Amino acid sequence: MSEKAKTALTGKALLQKVKELSDKPRRETAKSCGYYTTTKSGQTRVNLTDFYDAVLAAKGVALEPEGSKDGRGREPTYRVSVHKNGQIVIGSTYTEVMGLEKGDEFEIKLGYKHIHLIQIENPENTEKNGSLPASENNDSQLAAENEEPETVAVEAS
Repeated sequence: MSEKAKTALTGKALLQKVKELSDKPRRETAKSCGYYTTTKSGQTRVNLTDFYDAVLAAKGVALEPEGSKDGRGREPTYRVSVHKNGQIVIGSTYTEVMGLEKGDEFEIKLGYKHIHLIQIENPENTEKNGSLPASENNDSQLAAENEEPETVAVEAS
């Protein structure tokens, strides 16, 4: 088992100490700031990773994103790039957020440096009088009928 240093500096105190010891080697600076452990045999081990993390945190650099949804997969970046074949792919994360389903169609409107995708109402889901078939008649779909069509804008840089 190893014994940790009792007080490791953090925040402004850490930054001040690092500035004072700027002429010393990294390991010595980390040890002086309290980022070390002592093993049973009395050997001192400097923990540079925790030291670097504390320095970055003191400078306001967040290393881990706050509140990731479940720790799996990537977070959406809200950016896309044009592929070699000229296509732009919008990932499933975005289509799920918008509640889009397979077969949904969009009208494409080109602007100066943007593309608007305007969702087209699916005629298969509406009858002649404008109501939904009984099998699909639920509150969320009725509410969606009364809303304006979904619009997706893609900006070019």
